[in-house]
Amino acid sequence: MFRFESPQYLYLLLVLLALTAIHYYNIFRKKKQVKRFGDPELTRQLFLGVSRWRPEVKFWLAMIALAFFIVALARPQFGTRLDTRERMGIEAIIALDVSNSMLAEDVKPNRLEKAKMMVSGMRDDKIGLIVYAGQAFVQLPITSDYVSAKMFLETISPSMISVQGTDIAEAITLSMRSFTQQEDVSRAIFVITDGEDNEGRAVEAAKQAAAQGVRVYVLGIGNPGGAPIPIPGTSHYIIDDEGNTVVSKLSEEMCREIATAGQGSYIYVDNSSSAQKKLSEQLDRLSKAKIESQIYSEYDEQFQGFILIGLLLLLIDVLLLERESK
Repeated sequence: MFRFESPQYLYLLLVLLALTAIHYYNIFRKKKQVKRFGDPELTRQLFLGVSRWRPEVKFWLAMIALAFFIVALARPQFGTRLDTRERMGIEAIIALDVSNSMLAEDVKPNRLEKAKMMVSGMRDDKIGLIVYAGQAFVQLPITSDYVSAKMFLETISPSMISVQGTDIAEAITLSMRSFTQQEDVSRAIFVITDGEDNEGRAVEAAKQAAAQGVRVYVLGIGNPGGAPIPIPGTSHYIIDDEGNTVVSKLSEEMCREIATAGQGSYIYVDNSSSAQKKLSEQLDRLSKAKIESQIYSEYDEQFQGFILIGLLLLLIDVLLLERESK
């Protein structure tokens, strides 16, 4: 994988375009001035020893060298090597509610974005990502590659599932089928939702998961008092068939029932950082096991090569004289 750590510096390449335009404008202006003295071919004979092509070569050597320096300033990095590492952790499936109600802004910036922040704080464990609304889908199979997990997490939105609603039971059932076959490792399902379960089978699904040794934790996100659901890209809110503004309320009672049935815990998520602390505490209580995983190594800096090439081009530029060799 390739990336720039500081891509904003690449805008400096536009300066090179401006310098190139100025350079050719000066050439045009000089040619115009030479024509005032007479025929260009005759006047050129007055400038014996002056090379016609060397100044142009020197100019482009300098421009290309500057381009390499700018790319180096943007810090190009590669991270394609896969490392096999052993960690002490668990297997966790994140079941993330992406129904329209998760766009409510009673938690800043909204419920869905706050949920993403909770997930991105997990470390060392193998995680899988399931998104659900009226249906559930595996967004990311269980992995230790947090770089990929973060990339997948950023793309999640309610528009990715056409069937709206909230079927927590299907999310839990699909999560149970998504674990690996590794033995002696703790497993847990973390359901992130605003608690509006439209199907009503979630408690039974949580009981079945607990019976197989998988704890079900519920992170309830939102305000029990409710909040309207904004329509993306507009200043309006979702309304029902009668023209009334739809208000989405966090159902804490139902969240607690699911967590109790799954022998887990209920965590209330608000605008504070207390939920992240409680989540970490719950993860620490689960027994850890050695997990062998393949992950991308840290990105390696590659700017050194660009600087060396730039310096080499500048050295050639200095050694190359504008006058023709005898």
